[in-house]
Amino acid sequence: MADVAEKAGVSRALVSIIFRDLPGAGRETRERVLRVADEIGYRPDNAARLLARGRSRTLGVMFTVHQTFHTDLIAGIYPEAERLGYDVLLSAAAQGRSEEKAVEALLGHRCEAVILLGPDADPGYLDALGRRTVAVSVSRRVPHARVDFVHSAEGKGARQAMDHLVELGHRRIVHIDGGRGPGSAERRRAYRAAMRRHGLEAELRVIPGAHTEESGIETGRLLLAERDQGRPLPTAVLAGNDRCAMGLLMTLTRAGVEVPRDMSVVGYDDSHLSHLMPIGLTTVRQDAVLMAEHAVRFAVERLEDPELQPREAVLDPKLVVRGTSGPAPQEPA
Repeated sequence: MADVAEKAGVSRALVSIIFRDLPGAGRETRERVLRVADEIGYRPDNAARLLARGRSRTLGVMFTVHQTFHTDLIAGIYPEAERLGYDVLLSAAAQGRSEEKAVEALLGHRCEAVILLGPDADPGYLDALGRRTVAVSVSRRVPHARVDFVHSAEGKGARQAMDHLVELGHRRIVHIDGGRGPGSAERRRAYRAAMRRHGLEAELRVIPGAHTEESGIETGRLLLAERDQGRPLPTAVLAGNDRCAMGLLMTLTRAGVEVPRDMSVVGYDDSHLSHLMPIGLTTVRQDAVLMAEHAVRFAVERLEDPELQPREAVLDPKLVVRGTSGPAPQEPA
């Protein structure tokens, strides 16, 4: 501002008034100052101005690289934060960079609150974090931690998928587990309960996995190898998430297994990935935009009232039937 003031021949205080769009400067002076600022490439430092007032009005978001559903959540976070007058700063957890390091980077940049997308951190760490700063966990619920939670009713979504497959006549239904991924335990329990409820306990099978394409690829290879040894393929697979389903579909297609004629595949999330496949993926939709809006509002409301007790928003998922699920294949006589 001092450079602008010197070149425009006015005081620094007047430059400040003009950039804050306050009364006190004539039209010609205002236009001259703005023209000089444009010529020398000056931009007001909003962050510095806010920090001078003791606020950054910035929400930090921790996400995991390669998780496509996280990108959908982030796309919903930005407009809601902007509507409420906040900026957004991202920090990624990746191989060699822990969630804790990603979060500390956000706090180091003076984020007023942190929104954690599918955190895998220790419950004790999350509780301690919630006592240090405003924190919201999306897709993962940690009982008794001082953190707000936003997630879908995972069990309900898995039940919808299982009921859909059973109605299509499937009995040999396999579940690829999501490991430590958010929502995995609830989806696994719902799968087991559905198989028992439909009298299919003898066919129950959970294959260890993760929320990655590699997990789906490896499971596909395992099932194909078992087929070559005389074990029939399952007629349907409930994958841990859309990424896992995509990896499975890639392996099956390359081996000549037709989906859904030979095997039905159901994913979870309804991330944008599910729309990019040659055949539309049947999946369980989590409303990313609505989850993002709840997370932002929880963070802002707690900033305004730090004495609020931890809150939880549970959103209903919805089965979206597309091209990867169909009637169970006829068993040989």
